[in-house]
Amino acid sequence: MHYRKLGRTGLNVSTLSFGASSLGGVFYSTNQNDAIRTVHTGLDLGINFIDVSPYYGATKAEHVLGLALKEIARERYILATKVGQYDNGEFDFSAARITRSLDESCARLGVDYIDLLQCHDIEFADLSQIVEETLPALVQLRTSGRIGHIGITGLPLKVFSSVIDRVPPGVVESVLSFCRYELNDTALDGVVPYLLEKNIGIINASPTGMGLLTERGVPSWHPAPAAMVAGARRAVDYCKSVGADIVKLAIQFCVAHPGIATTLVGTANPKNISDNVRFAGEPIDFELMSKVLDVLKPIHNHNFTRGRPENREPIVG
Repeated sequence: MHYRKLGRTGLNVSTLSFGASSLGGVFYSTNQNDAIRTVHTGLDLGINFIDVSPYYGATKAEHVLGLALKEIARERYILATKVGQYDNGEFDFSAARITRSLDESCARLGVDYIDLLQCHDIEFADLSQIVEETLPALVQLRTSGRIGHIGITGLPLKVFSSVIDRVPPGVVESVLSFCRYELNDTALDGVVPYLLEKNIGIINASPTGMGLLTERGVPSWHPAPAAMVAGARRAVDYCKSVGADIVKLAIQFCVAHPGIATTLVGTANPKNISDNVRFAGEPIDFELMSKVLDVLKPIHNHNFTRGRPENREPIVG
């Protein structure tokens, strides 16, 4: 396993890391014992960064992760969770709620300290509240030693600069972007120089586009339009026809980017996490990758968006 610095945080994070939304049954129903073994397997194979949220499975992911971490020494993992989004899409970024949320998450996770606390999906927030209330409250928590570092997460890329440009340097230490750097969509790459210049760590999530680039396919709630799903399916079918695993290619594509500190993968299956770690360390078949990128050209950088109207991005595709 390789490790990279997460921006100004100084944290050395594994280039492949664990996205614990899967422990909440977000993508498919899970077995708790398998989920716990998945976490242990990932840690044993060198993963050291785990990302979760109270929103995933309406706190189930945090509960299961807490059980998995119960017998694990605290220094073996870097733990990130989130504030602001809860249950069935309830958003509350008030200072009082995020402080209470931190206490609740720590209780579920069985820890008294969170390495990285992130504002979850800020496209659903009034960004002025994030700048003027939420982030100052997180700075207080950081100053008091309750958390180590502060991040923001979101789907529309424009929300990152909309917040970062309005706060003092060092307030926002990381961003988590999902579905914007993968085989079919590399829009995040256009934001990387801006973030690196500000020494902000970059966390990339969903290398398979939340199921787009998998044989299983997308879950029923997936927001991608039909043409995008069909375009991704053509790439999946091409890989299958030549005996290749598109998930392997998707992971390798993401972890190869030197400006991205870590890429999150989510699973509740011990074999899958073991395979994913192995994929990340194997040589890339550049000829296959070139062919798959050609298959995906018709939907390259096609996207979907969401959030408050002022925070959404134009739809491509």
